[in-house]
Amino acid sequence: MSLNAAKKKHFRAIGHNLNPVVIVADKGLTDSVVEETLRALNDHELIKIKFAIGDREVRQHMISELISATNSDLIQTIGKIALIFKAADKPNPALSNLLRVQG
Repeated sequence: MSLNAAKKKHFRAIGHNLNPVVIVADKGLTDSVVEETLRALNDHELIKIKFAIGDREVRQHMISELISATNSDLIQTIGKIALIFKAADKPNPALSNLLRVQG
C-alpha cells in the first residue's frame, strides 16, 4: 500500500509519542520476531521497532527484510528506531494507535 506524504506526516506525528514494542537484537530477524511484529501490527497498526544493531548497513537491510516479511509500510527511520504501519482487517478501538488518537 502506497501512502501519500500527508498521511505519512500524520503517522509520524502519532508515532512521536509511541515507545518501541519490538526490539531486534543480535540474533536478527528470527521467526518469533516476525510473528511478534505481525501481532503488534494487527493490534496497534502503527508501531515503533528498535534495532539494537550497530552497523548501519546491516540495520537498514534488516528493516527492509522486516517490511517485506510483514507486508507493511515504512513510515520513518531515525537512528535505530523504525516506525512502520500496516492497516488491520478489524481494528480494535482500544488497541489501535490510530483510532485512539482520533477518538
